Amino acid sequence: MGSNEIKRKYLKFFEERGHVQIEPSPLVLKNDPSTLFTSAGMQPLIQYLKGLPHPKGKRLVDIQPSLRFQDIESVGDKSHTTYFEMLGNWSLGDYFKADQLLWCWEFFTKELGLDPKRLHVSVFSGLEDIPKDTESSKIWKKIGVADDHLFYYGVEHNWWSRSGVPKLMPEGEIGGPDSEIFYDFGIKHNPKYGKECHPNCQCGRFMEIGNSVFIQYQKTKDGRLEELPQKNVDFGGGLERITAAVNNEPDIFKIDIFEPVIKTLEKETGISYQQNSREAAGFRIIADHLRAAVAIVSEGIFPSNKLQGYILRRLIRRAITKISPMETKTTAEIISKVIDSLNGGEEAKKIIIEEAVRFEKILQDGKRLVKRNPKIDPFELYQSFGIPYEISREIFLETGRKLTDEEEKEFKKKLKEHQEKSRTFSVGIFKGGLASKSEETAKLHTATHLIHAALRQVLGKHVSQKGSNITSKRLRFDFSHPNKLSEEEIKRVENLVNEQIMRDLPVTFEEKTLKKAQEEGSLAFFGEKYGKRVKIYSIGDFSKEVCGGPHVNHTAEIGSVKIKKQEKVGSGIIRIYAGID
Repeated sequence: MGSNEIKRKYLKFFEERGHVQIEPSPLVLKNDPSTLFTSAGMQPLIQYLKGLPHPKGKRLVDIQPSLRFQDIESVGDKSHTTYFEMLGNWSLGDYFKADQLLWCWEFFTKELGLDPKRLHVSVFSGLEDIPKDTESSKIWKKIGVADDHLFYYGVEHNWWSRSGVPKLMPEGEIGGPDSEIFYDFGIKHNPKYGKECHPNCQCGRFMEIGNSVFIQYQKTKDGRLEELPQKNVDFGGGLERITAAVNNEPDIFKIDIFEPVIKTLEKETGISYQQNSREAAGFRIIADHLRAAVAIVSEGIFPSNKLQGYILRRLIRRAITKISPMETKTTAEIISKVIDSLNGGEEAKKIIIEEAVRFEKILQDGKRLVKRNPKIDPFELYQSFGIPYEISREIFLETGRKLTDEEEKEFKKKLKEHQEKSRTFSVGIFKGGLASKSEETAKLHTATHLIHAALRQVLGKHVSQKGSNITSKRLRFDFSHPNKLSEEEIKRVENLVNEQIMRDLPVTFEEKTLKKAQEEGSLAFFGEKYGKRVKIYSIGDFSKEVCGGPHVNHTAEIGSVKIKKQEKVGSGIIRIYAGID
């Protein structure tokens, strides 16, 4: 059974049970600095999980493209990816554990035909004031799950929130215990992963294919977990893993989603995917990372040293380090063919290849640095140039220096410390973003509409938005234009924007179909994914744009806008930074 058929069956199954299909959200949520990427289908539904009525009802279903950066170091094995599609269904204060667990079981066993004897489940073992989930275990047993197929785990495995375990949840974050379902491939246990095998063992025998989260708690200001006014269900199942289970294939990179990429790599490199584990791991990294990169680029993100652009850059560079040693064709040729197999398009190909060429130059600079200073710390190459240890090791062998086991241990120690700092930074972004609907954010978001319209008046109608990022302190706006702006052009744009602010124009919106909105001249850009009906925000007679972000009521509320910086971030793409004085 192919992945597209699984998606069709899933949507039909839950629609028959009263669920309404909703549009998936963009991978990059505009004007939401609370997280870098959409990592789960529940992310755009938080306000509804907290109690706000959803316009489409209490039972929802969708298939959400997602990206989880925390899995990037695990990619290379047979089950992890950074980018994936998530099957999701929700109950917003409607049904709860009994219906959800039964439907989950029925979907996997009856609709997809999985052998019930191969399915194992886990439930939450409890934590301090949060009781052991005996309710779920009783339901599973009633469904027919045997005692030896039912496992209890703590918060590390059977608790879900966007920020992790309860102690890492910031104020206002929601979460709860979960019940996971695993498929048993029947692979012989490898003792190096522990004396006994169990569903969360990493030996490859088991693969998680679904997670029913019971979102019923919220973190309070004093660090407690209090119950939400409604009990919610949030199910997520990775399409790639489910497809692997349905086809009894423990390697997700051998399913239909990745098959074209793997075959392309075999053809272009002359290396068989089955040849050995090291090259197979390289193929997996290339396939996953370039697939993720194409998805990110399609959302208007360009490689950079910050936020989403940094993740994109890291994905591309990590893929390149696996392509470079193959040397059968140029990196650009291989990337071009892989992106073709992903149906990524010429724009994505151009951006990713430009970054690849740039990084290959950096690799050469790293080699020259090592030749000048053969005793340099290999971690310096990673920190300054982004060169991984395995590439550093090869660079040093050109100089006659073989890195020792102790040096590798020291590198891994420093890398772990660096990753811990990155995780802390990510949590900081998440915590700070909870106020993303604040007054300051609304002012800056409205200002992006004014800047967009002003740029089109000053520079020409070829200008179109290619991306944006807004915090409570500044806005970043990417747009199409061949060259950086002159001082005179910047001043004209600023003056035009501030004139509209002084006019105290009303900011209003109305809902229409996307087709009708575009027929009436509303702007809608940078590959944004829209539903059947959209909101059109008008700022007096100056700007009209399809949007869903927070806005002020009148332009006078914004204050004076100042463009503070500009840079060229890609071929024909200019980025400006602006703030409110």
